[in-house]
Amino acid sequence: MKSISKFFWFCAGAHIPTLEKYPTEHNKYIGIGATIFFTGLFAALSGGYAMYFVFKGDAGAGFFALFFGLLWGLAIFNMDRYIVSSINKSASTTKQIWQATPRILLAIMIGMVISRPLELKIFDKEIKERLNVSYLNNQRAKIDTLNAAFGNKYAIEMNKLNLARAERDSLANGIKADRQKLNFEIFGNKTTETSGVMGYGPYAKRKEAELKQREQQLDTLTSDVRALEKFVDGRKQFDGLMSEKLFTGKQLDSLTNIAGFADRNWALGQLSFNKDGSRDLNTSLAVTFIGLLFIFFECLPVFVKLMSSRGPYDKVIDNIEQVQVHQSDQDRAFEMEVTDGIQETRVSTETEKRKEIIKGQAYHALKNHDWES
Repeated sequence: MKSISKFFWFCAGAHIPTLEKYPTEHNKYIGIGATIFFTGLFAALSGGYAMYFVFKGDAGAGFFALFFGLLWGLAIFNMDRYIVSSINKSASTTKQIWQATPRILLAIMIGMVISRPLELKIFDKEIKERLNVSYLNNQRAKIDTLNAAFGNKYAIEMNKLNLARAERDSLANGIKADRQKLNFEIFGNKTTETSGVMGYGPYAKRKEAELKQREQQLDTLTSDVRALEKFVDGRKQFDGLMSEKLFTGKQLDSLTNIAGFADRNWALGQLSFNKDGSRDLNTSLAVTFIGLLFIFFECLPVFVKLMSSRGPYDKVIDNIEQVQVHQSDQDRAFEMEVTDGIQETRVSTETEKRKEIIKGQAYHALKNHDWES
């Protein structure tokens, strides 16, 4: 239990040897440290999950997710630890608030970054459904665009094909109707266009000859239609229309499973809207409150430090800092005095040295002077 307490004190950025002397402060800093630790833990999970989708499909996706998750978690942990420990409880309330304001803004940004990947995981099922609809609509729009472009490109050929098909269908329907009339004539069925006399008479023979001629015409027309269809299909194959089909259920599931972070993030944003474009208030509030929860959780260590009263530990730390500052000032004064003394000694020594040099030079000059000239 003592080791856990020291660990959370370390997380809170406290000076452990000093904090151990004041038991009334222990729980406060355990709470602050635990909040910072779990914020770092959530950051590691969030970063690892986000990185997993960046490298999803790669053999090393798990390793990259683990490595980046730990790195991101440690970075957020270190930043939170610094933010909390840098708030000076010896200052006035107004000054503390001014000190905490940029730290709170930074904590809000960190909370927004942490919350997004975790929101993606929480709404994973709904995101997959929205991605399925999006991918299917995009594929349908792509096929429609290709068909429209193909129709514009081969408008003459498509018009010929449609006219040939219409003529073929009309001729086939006419042959079918006349074949039925011929059967009525042969079997003696009385209608407004048949005699009602059973037998294969001159009228039936004439109608049979006409039908054969029209059937030959139909065969020729059908061949023309097939030739045009073959040409059009070949052009579709060349332009890629034949390979573009609507996704099956399995294909959609496969696509959503390998969807990247950007696609999933877009789908999460779309969850706040219904299919008709109206606002889905329930889902929008759920996403918003989850994000606010993580933002509040990230800001919580700063709020706890601000709300906590100035305890004996804070006073001792302030005293220690003042003593260290004073000691640093005294060390500075000491070093300056020593430096000044050394400088004076160096100056006097150098002065005497140069005086002796000048005296020696003067003596040598006098000794070598030619007094008789």
